[in-house]
Amino acid sequence: MPKNLQSSIDVAATPEQVWTVVADLKRMPEWSPQCSVMQPLGTVREGTRTININRQGWKFWPTTAKVVRFEPNKEVAFRIVENRTIWSFELEPTAGGTKLTQRRDVPNGTSKISQVGIDKMLGGNDSFENELVDGMNSTLAKIKQAVEQR
Repeated sequence: MPKNLQSSIDVAATPEQVWTVVADLKRMPEWSPQCSVMQPLGTVREGTRTININRQGWKFWPTTAKVVRFEPNKEVAFRIVENRTIWSFELEPTAGGTKLTQRRDVPNGTSKISQVGIDKMLGGNDSFENELVDGMNSTLAKIKQAVEQR
């Protein structure tokens, strides 16, 4: 059964500085090892849809998403239409800058087609989720590096 996943990192920058990076969804391929394309259809805000291409090694698959939460300098979240997961970035001010948390929530489980695809093509749920957490850690480290080098 799919689980909620999360990873956090401390960034030595203000939430406003971190926000400029995480709210620019078309830059997601720069950070995420699984995302090849994330193309917003219009200005990113609540309700904006995206077209995405994901990858694992030589395997590629398309998805679409809808931004379900957009609170500047605090949170951006999008729901993947095909599997019902919700991915988010949450920003929390700290004494040294910002705590940035990436989450993958499965409030209603995932779709049957997603479950079958993960089982048959992507190594099974446990392996896939371990890969997702590794990817989240990598994503956050790349965002931290980009923001702190500004």
